[in-house]
Amino acid sequence: MTELYPVRRALISVSDKTGLVDFATALAGHGVALLSTGGTARALREAGLDVTDVSDVTGFPEMMDGRVKTLHPVVHGGLLALRDNDDHVASMEEHGIGAIDLVVVNLYPFEETVAKGADYAEVIENIDIGGPAMIRSAAKNHGFVNIVVDVEDYDVVLAEMGAHGGQTTYALRQRLAQTAYARTAAYDTAVSTWMAAQVSDTPRRRTFGGQLAQTLRYGENPHQAAAFYTDGSARPGVATATQHQGKALSYNNINDTDAAFELVSEFAGQGPACAIIKHANPCGVATGATLKEAYSRAFDCDRTSAFGGIIALNHELDEDTAREITGIFTEVVIAPGASDGAVRIFKEKKNLRLLTTDGLADASADGLAVKQVSGGFLVQDKDVGRIARDDLKVVTKRQPSEQEMSDMLFAWTVAKHVKSNAIIYVKDGATVGVGAGQMSRLDSSTIAATKAGRMAEDLGLSETTAKGSVVASDAFFPFADGLLAAAEAGATAVIQPGGSMRDNEVIAAADEAGLAMVFTGMRHFRH
Repeated sequence: MTELYPVRRALISVSDKTGLVDFATALAGHGVALLSTGGTARALREAGLDVTDVSDVTGFPEMMDGRVKTLHPVVHGGLLALRDNDDHVASMEEHGIGAIDLVVVNLYPFEETVAKGADYAEVIENIDIGGPAMIRSAAKNHGFVNIVVDVEDYDVVLAEMGAHGGQTTYALRQRLAQTAYARTAAYDTAVSTWMAAQVSDTPRRRTFGGQLAQTLRYGENPHQAAAFYTDGSARPGVATATQHQGKALSYNNINDTDAAFELVSEFAGQGPACAIIKHANPCGVATGATLKEAYSRAFDCDRTSAFGGIIALNHELDEDTAREITGIFTEVVIAPGASDGAVRIFKEKKNLRLLTTDGLADASADGLAVKQVSGGFLVQDKDVGRIARDDLKVVTKRQPSEQEMSDMLFAWTVAKHVKSNAIIYVKDGATVGVGAGQMSRLDSSTIAATKAGRMAEDLGLSETTAKGSVVASDAFFPFADGLLAAAEAGATAVIQPGGSMRDNEVIAAADEAGLAMVFTGMRHFRH
């Protein structure tokens, strides 16, 4: 394989014209002949560059609204011909095919067109055909041809040409080819995923694509390599947030911050709310008259676990709340926005990361949840299930009070974001105990009650904060023991899906304990 190969002729056809003129001017300075199409050719001519239209080379005009312009043997022969193969060279000479040594293509903005909510016909028109074909041809022949699909690689190519007298190395061409194939794969993924949604079918083949956003120091543990990729979605969240200060986010930071923001986004359009997350589980969630109060109440659920946690807010971070948050060590704070005063206060804590998102995530928006397993991956709809008051069925003799009903709906919202088996104690719009990820529902119930009792001692209270609380269970109680543990801790009402073979026994136990209980008919397993 030829290590160094000269760039004599380039074909440039881009929708994103960032840096185009400077790059093309530099290529021309190396004596590279420029081929181009449509708007790209116009932009280069307006910059005073000498450009040959692809249509002049192929002998065919651009036609069918630009759908057909580069799909021609003169183009693809110039890309695919092996320069060290005598038969290929003879074919090029016989048919007047000139070699193309560099292709610069970025594709029609399909992802952006979908994101802006364009209609079906417009989306279809933004599916690029000629671009991916040229990219794949050039990438296949990377022994001789350079393929550039990202603006970020313009300077890399020019640096190599400058260092090697207008030539590039095989190593660079190989790396550019890999990037190119990943780009067309991600592009086809976006198209196929969109099409799957249009036909409302489970696709026979499913692909996922992403673009590198950050190389991470390591994964969950130091011995694991890791990186963060984005999928091009404009949905507010950790992937699209602005980081104002602090060191780069770690793998665990990103995972936990996402969990925190998804939870607090459930309270979009409502009063101030705060969620504090540790190891992807909430250790405190609360509402309040002010954001400061919401944070303080969430913090008072489990002050020990909150240390070194992630804080998510559903309103703009203000100075009072910022001052309160800086009272303990916190890894990340994420919010829709932050006042100038809050930003100034946080600057005193240089290791505290502050992220703003310019909005909350749409908690009701459809999407996919993906989990890798050995030999494949599981794909399911995101859990966007919600329960309204009218959906609840009271199954006990005692009817819940208005406050209990409100707290049960709050607890149910939180339960959706707690690892199964999940038990959540809530009082007056704030969690007072969270039991997560246990192998039995009884253990989760007991742990949550224990945390509530311990927190009451820390706060100097005479009785457990679980007294007078309500309890949410993410799935049904298979036995009455978990429910009775909650009653013993002081809970007065329970919200759960129902559906157990022993529902009647559980209802009877609730009646005997004087509890009010409602069924949702929906569960929220989270593994």
